Amino acid sequence: MPNFFDIHTIFFTLWDYPMSYLEFFGVLSGGVATWLAARANVLTWPIAVGSVFLFFFLFYQVQLYPDMFLQVFFFITYLQGWWRWTHPVAQEADQRRELRITRLVGRPLVSTLLGGVLATGLLGMFAQNLHTLFPILFSKPSAFPYLDSFTSVMSIIGTFMMIHKKLECWWVWLVIDLISTYMYFVKGVKLVGIEYAFFCLIAIQGLWHWTREYRAYPMQKSPN
Repeated sequence: MPNFFDIHTIFFTLWDYPMSYLEFFGVLSGGVATWLAARANVLTWPIAVGSVFLFFFLFYQVQLYPDMFLQVFFFITYLQGWWRWTHPVAQEADQRRELRITRLVGRPLVSTLLGGVLATGLLGMFAQNLHTLFPILFSKPSAFPYLDSFTSVMSIIGTFMMIHKKLECWWVWLVIDLISTYMYFVKGVKLVGIEYAFFCLIAIQGLWHWTREYRAYPMQKSPN
């Protein structure tokens, strides 16, 4: 079989758009994982691990380097999230003996978002100069150094919020998905762009579902 991990190895062509194996299966597994996350289903984590493995190779080949590095982070933290959701301490457990949904509000939320903006500036400067710092590894300049860095940094924040089942993670993911949809269409990985447009809808669904579940908890038993 031709190289599965090469974006130029075409699985099929749809409406004159050549679909690689890498893009198709990365999108498929990522879509399933995100839908499961919106349902607060713990199976989201193992499926997401497989998705980020595929996207690592895809993003390298379309010069979205911050996104590429982000997949390494995701791989590690998704394993952490899988453990965290299935092994809550007693006071954090819901009726399924999984981690309960909680809120991140006030000063902690503001501090987290401001830290994300600062980290975006630092990562953006680094991404902008990757092709001059490491020309052997990165032969082309980063496509969207600051915009891509913003979505990468906020994805890190959103992932940690999701690991701890913070309701506000879905607002963060909605912003990320809107920006990512634009970037992926511009870079020509159109199925990924369509997927992220779909992720916007899933983020709205996730916000609704998690809010409903959170409000259904006996509030006197909810952890602080």
